[in-house]
Amino acid sequence: MTPPFDDLMAQIRACTLCAGQLPQAPRPVLQVSPEARILIVGQAPGRRAHESGCPFDDPSGDRLRQWMGLRREQFYDSARVAIVPIGFCYPGRGRAGDLPPRPECAPRWQAALFAHLQQVELTLLLGRHAQRSLMPTAHRNLTEQVRDWSREWPRRVSLPHPSPRNNLWLRRNPWFEQQLLPALRQRVADIL
Repeated sequence: MTPPFDDLMAQIRACTLCAGQLPQAPRPVLQVSPEARILIVGQAPGRRAHESGCPFDDPSGDRLRQWMGLRREQFYDSARVAIVPIGFCYPGRGRAGDLPPRPECAPRWQAALFAHLQQVELTLLLGRHAQRSLMPTAHRNLTEQVRDWSREWPRRVSLPHPSPRNNLWLRRNPWFEQQLLPALRQRVADIL
């Protein structure tokens, strides 16, 4: 049985499920309201988001807001946009960037959270971890998955992670900015 929304959020905010596996104390970072019309499923908060407690409070967030055509105040309006990462806490740093999201969060919290998000009209899956978690039939290759964006359009779309680390991918795939992003911006505008 799904707990009431406020109780669920209190439980998530107090979660210490993976405390022993994190480089810092757990600090779940997400933005959720049952009224949200757009759902962003990311990987895990970065160091800056962990420090501020605000999701996408970094250059990735700047790029994501630009991709969506949203101003900062629209993006951070939880009645419009929900942000639920696969792992709620900063997983730490690895050799090639942040570590993958911890595997404990999604099975523990996702179903209950998503049960409260009945108004969502568009879900954005950012990066391979989100795509693999929520799309068991996802292509093995990120480029193939994103290129096939119209398959589940207009309800769901796969995007690369908006990290500056993906600048090379963006340069190699100009169709993303030419075809997908204009459609995404229009869909977001229509919903909101």
